[in-house]
Amino acid sequence: MSALWIDTDMGSDDVFAIIAAHAHRRIDGVSLVSGNAPLPQVVRNAHRCSAAFGWEFPFYAGADRPILGPLETAERILGPEGLPVRGEGPLLPQVAEPALPAFLEPLCDWLQRDDGPRHILALGPLTNLALLALVRPELIARIDRLVWMGGAVGRGNHTPSAEFNAFADPEAVQIVLDRGMTPDVIDLDACRKVLIDEDDVTAQAENTSARGVILTRLLGGYLDIALSRGRKAMGLYDPVAAAAMIAPEHFTFAPAETRVECAGPVTRGRTATDFISTAPNSRYAVDLDAEAIRTLCLGALTTI
Repeated sequence: MSALWIDTDMGSDDVFAIIAAHAHRRIDGVSLVSGNAPLPQVVRNAHRCSAAFGWEFPFYAGADRPILGPLETAERILGPEGLPVRGEGPLLPQVAEPALPAFLEPLCDWLQRDDGPRHILALGPLTNLALLALVRPELIARIDRLVWMGGAVGRGNHTPSAEFNAFADPEAVQIVLDRGMTPDVIDLDACRKVLIDEDDVTAQAENTSARGVILTRLLGGYLDIALSRGRKAMGLYDPVAAAAMIAPEHFTFAPAETRVECAGPVTRGRTATDFISTAPNSRYAVDLDAEAIRTLCLGALTTI
């Protein structure tokens, strides 16, 4: 079995994605990065989720800011914790929060092991992987597959031009592409094909275990983002990337050359995608089995 490392900024859909991945694959390590919230809050979320869901894989602290430019978070959408929740009262357990070791050395050690292919699932800004590419470029060849939830062939979500993970650190995305990591990209267009609605929250509520109740409130809070904007359904986002990692048979990928806008004040973070290029540096999920992916991802939540 291929070994899996996850890089995440630990918001609600990141939690759902980790649960889905963990149901099918061994997770060897998780590196954290600022994104949905500042890094201290991301670390706090990791400690509390690990206690709530009984995760035993190790967590490591990563970058607390982008390669260049100011820190950009999704707090205005997700709230100060990066974990919007439906209902009142405490959600995740309050636990001790010891300092986490830095990610780079453990990730490098993991890449140099010989116990199977090395797969990385990236669910946030690509800052940590860009740092790996800059500091230890010789290890890039050890990554057998990189799946990233990010970018947008069409319209953005954080700005009209850009998807959040790309906007938060566009220089990091370009470094990853330029250094030859060749990601499988699950962009906004792909994620928007896999939707959840109130019926899915109702189905999750049938799991009345302590973990099930937590997930119902998280799933409801996540859906409420869409409901607050007059939409009845919400794209599943990070779990779609997890599905691409664990069940690639549900996806059709096409090669493309991606360049990231790093300078334009209006278009910063835009991922310009050329599907007819003779020098592709990425692959995009251009088609997928939305119902199979929904069943895989939501099924992991209802049975935890």
